[in-house]
Amino acid sequence: MRHDWTREEIMEIYNTPLMELLYRAATVHREHHDPNTVQVSTLLSIKTGGCPEDCGYCPQAARYHTDIEGNDLMTVQHVKAQALRAKASGSSRVCMGAAWRNVKDGPEFDQVLEMVRTINKLDMEVCCTLGMVTENQAKRLAEAGLYAYNHNLDTSEDYYKDVISTRAYQDRLDTISNVRKTNVTVCSGGIIGMGENLDDRAGMLVALATLDPQPESVPINALVAVEGTPMEDIEPISIWEMIRMVATTRIVMPKTQVRLSAGRTEMSREGQAMCFFAGANSIFAGDKLLTTPNPDVNQDMEMFKLLGLTPQKAFVKKAQPETVEAEDSAYNPLGEKPKWTRPGHKIARNEAVRKK
Repeated sequence: MRHDWTREEIMEIYNTPLMELLYRAATVHREHHDPNTVQVSTLLSIKTGGCPEDCGYCPQAARYHTDIEGNDLMTVQHVKAQALRAKASGSSRVCMGAAWRNVKDGPEFDQVLEMVRTINKLDMEVCCTLGMVTENQAKRLAEAGLYAYNHNLDTSEDYYKDVISTRAYQDRLDTISNVRKTNVTVCSGGIIGMGENLDDRAGMLVALATLDPQPESVPINALVAVEGTPMEDIEPISIWEMIRMVATTRIVMPKTQVRLSAGRTEMSREGQAMCFFAGANSIFAGDKLLTTPNPDVNQDMEMFKLLGLTPQKAFVKKAQPETVEAEDSAYNPLGEKPKWTRPGHKIARNEAVRKK
């Protein structure tokens, strides 16, 4: 395990002749993982739309006019039903996403904590992506039985300011640091195909790979250009770029679960198979990833059968956390109002779409 990777080293790996890159990545993958096992996760949008951020790729930003149908926070009963459905379809993890800038103490967060308790009791891994969190909030999530917290870096620190202006890169790192003060695992990756260059992709991997410990999960997303967002006209990346990114991620973070995430609807089965060979060992199932299209779970199971892949069981990488009931909690809501950063610069592309 190395935590001192440089951009130059990662760029050299990324640009290795493809057959050599695949062989190297597959060799590393087999040293640390079962190559025929892939985790199936279900991503559930528990609160959709109305986000105050200006992420250039996101249809949930309130300032952009997209066809996303917003909804208030789901009930615990609805989430439990969805989790049971996901479990029956072969998922071992449920990731709940809320279109929030950051977590705020109060009834809605208490409701999310109850969702975490409920799903953990179903013997499924629970992941949340709720925006920035404080140390106390992270500890409350851990106490409820949270297995993983997702907080993507999205891209390199250099390119980040061309994608988002309503929060700073350091806010992402600070949230990951807060999660690391608990027993919750970290899930953090990014999106490729947003107009960044190869150096930016290497920069994102440097930021992740130099964390100590490295994230237990790294999602690699391909941009899904949504009409009405500032990135609606960006052409999709090629499957070869995705394969190279997966392989490079596997080499620099050998023990991490590399998650083949958004953009799979544009990938052939052959392309996905090469990603699995290169080290991807997790997918999101279901016909939607928060708000963007995703292959049907039955299609995925057909692909698994064709490739001889087996869905990974829950808690293989780390033991199931215990759930502490709300009345027995050791942590009280503090009513915190942290000063998360608002850099204040303007992104011309984002401003143009907002005004339109």
